[in-house]
Amino acid sequence: MRTMAKAVTPRIRGTTADMRKILGFIENNLLLLAVLAAALGLLVPSVGIALETGISPLLALLMLVISLIFDAKAVQIVFRKPGRQLWAIGLVYGPMSLAGWLTGRAFFGSGPLAAGQTLVGMLPTDVSAPLLVLLARGNVALAAVLNAVNTALSPFIIPFLFLWMTGIELNVPVLTVVTELVLIVVVPTVIGVWLRTRFLSSVSQFDFAWPALGSVLYLVLLLAVVGPNAETILGYGWYALVIALAALALNLIGYGVSMTARIFTQDRGELIAYLFTCSKKEFSIAAAFVAASGLPSEIAVPAAFFAVIQMITSPIAAKILAAKEQVLAASA
Repeated sequence: MRTMAKAVTPRIRGTTADMRKILGFIENNLLLLAVLAAALGLLVPSVGIALETGISPLLALLMLVISLIFDAKAVQIVFRKPGRQLWAIGLVYGPMSLAGWLTGRAFFGSGPLAAGQTLVGMLPTDVSAPLLVLLARGNVALAAVLNAVNTALSPFIIPFLFLWMTGIELNVPVLTVVTELVLIVVVPTVIGVWLRTRFLSSVSQFDFAWPALGSVLYLVLLLAVVGPNAETILGYGWYALVIALAALALNLIGYGVSMTARIFTQDRGELIAYLFTCSKKEFSIAAAFVAASGLPSEIAVPAAFFAVIQMITSPIAAKILAAKEQVLAASA
């Protein structure tokens, strides 16, 4: 028996080491893999179309994985600073809404695409934002809380903002949207935090795996987004570049707007949380609102483009920030 145990132990260690290498490769090469996933989604859209119906469960699973990183104590610390949340709400629904309207007017003048760009600007934070904060070595607990609150408020704020800025009325099924957001964002977050708090030693043993597993889900979600929209994206021909540039402009403005958080905090982790809270948008809400309101489907097009753009620029930003963190740690 002892001989068998000695033989099995090195095998298990070898398997674990191989797993760490694979997961490390995924985490460290998310940008390259994201570009490849986007290309696959455009060239073979059937793959993404097959995954489309699983977007909500995938988002919920992503939130669960990320929430396994922090415990209830970390959440309590965030709640002790309500000003952080109020600032995030102000940035997401204030300057970013204005940025969406301005970029819409600048790139498209008027019409459905301009209205769609305005809608993108006022969308809440994307569910994947805490993952990018994790990869960038930021405050994941803060990012998750900001994300949950901003998203929960969206069905109550966006219809009024959109009507005021565009004159177009959104008929939002509030109960349906809120229920879905609770199931996708709140419930997985609560479960993940509870598991981390209750079974800390067991969950923390796999801390090396959570970022990579989140990255895998991120790539699958990218495929699920690009595939169903491939025909629309390619159908615009050269004009797709204009729509993509509008999305990139809004995305970059989001990074700039987030830096106003320096007014009240110099904490690097918190600043990174704001960075992705402002720059990333929950694109799926746009399509849901447009469809429920019976509006032209073209209004949802800018959100589809923005989804692809942000899912490529975010890994770039995260990689730069993580590298900077390593430099700071080495020089400390």
